[in-house]
Amino acid sequence: MLLQIRGILSTIGLLDIVDIVLVAVVLYKLYVMIKDTRALALVKGLMVLLMATLVSKWLDLNVINWLMQKTMTAFLVALPVVFQPELRRALEQLGRGNVFRKRVFLNEEEAELLVDEMAKGIAVLSKNKIGALLVLEQETGLSDYIESGIKVDGLVSNEFLINIFIPNTPMHDGAAILRGDRIIAVGCLLPLTEDRSLNKELGTRHRAAIGISEQTDAVVIVVSEETGIISLARGGRLLRHLDMESLREHLRPLFTIKKHVKITDYLNWRQSS
Repeated sequence: MLLQIRGILSTIGLLDIVDIVLVAVVLYKLYVMIKDTRALALVKGLMVLLMATLVSKWLDLNVINWLMQKTMTAFLVALPVVFQPELRRALEQLGRGNVFRKRVFLNEEEAELLVDEMAKGIAVLSKNKIGALLVLEQETGLSDYIESGIKVDGLVSNEFLINIFIPNTPMHDGAAILRGDRIIAVGCLLPLTEDRSLNKELGTRHRAAIGISEQTDAVVIVVSEETGIISLARGGRLLRHLDMESLREHLRPLFTIKKHVKITDYLNWRQSS
């Protein structure tokens, strides 16, 4: 046994180790991407079908094996359709990098002023139970969603944010999309999440926030019209019941290069949600 292990190890070179490590990293990234999404359940279903196919072949169950093979073929053809959101997200992540990045970054003073203005406006909206939906553009462009709304291109201020979401105004319905310290468009339409496991208490705003965060890397702030609760959506996850200080802590790293490059910010978010 030891001789066989030594023989196998003697055939492994440096390139083989690099190859194995790269495959492991890719598989891990794929797992992280589909973790806590409906895609994970679909992958489990495919694994069950694959195991059934292998077992039926091993037991010489020809009819069942033939049916399993045809089913697997049909599933492979349907995979691009079934996993369309996940494939789109994966391609978007491949395109995110310094070469393609168009994000607007601010210095620390400008970022602090922006966060302060946003927090003041959101606090007023929350206190008065005025529904609001703010989408903060990150590395993935949101031009498709901007086109669905009213372009304004105005500097962010707490008064401007409050006026946007005052009920019975032309800009009240839909989402406001922010790029850096400017509001680019208001009244924008967002895709709703298809996750059926969400709490029934969550309305259209929250489902739209989760939906856009599933398809892009945008960070979305939601103020509930019924309760005034402040929530934050990111990566398909929703963090609710935020106070002003915790909201500021989540917003500060989004606008400066110094904190953006730290992976610990994202890991802390995953742990807190």
